[in-house]
Amino acid sequence: MTQKNAPLQDIGNQTQTALDAAVFQRLLQHLDEHKEVQNIDLMILADFCRNCLGKWYKAAADEAGIDITDEEARARIYGMPYSEWKAKYQQPATAEQLVAFDAKKGAGRRD
Repeated sequence: MTQKNAPLQDIGNQTQTALDAAVFQRLLQHLDEHKEVQNIDLMILADFCRNCLGKWYKAAADEAGIDITDEEARARIYGMPYSEWKAKYQQPATAEQLVAFDAKKGAGRRD
């Protein structure tokens, strides 16, 4: 049993994984609650977006030997099929967003 106020390095791998999972679930909830935040905004500011999370989810599943499709991974991140989310919530990129995105790519951004 982990003591209250135990140093992070003393909590154990299983507890660390549970905390990581809880934080990831909270991130997905936060993104779901803020659909107004467009993927291009995330890419400009943080160099990742919901699609990146879907790719990382798929890669983790592949590493674990779990067979899921790209679309299934995206649906986990978006909370619905990507095509549905895109039709309901994705807005066309503004000229300003495109300029900022291009500037970000020119500054050494890597996919």
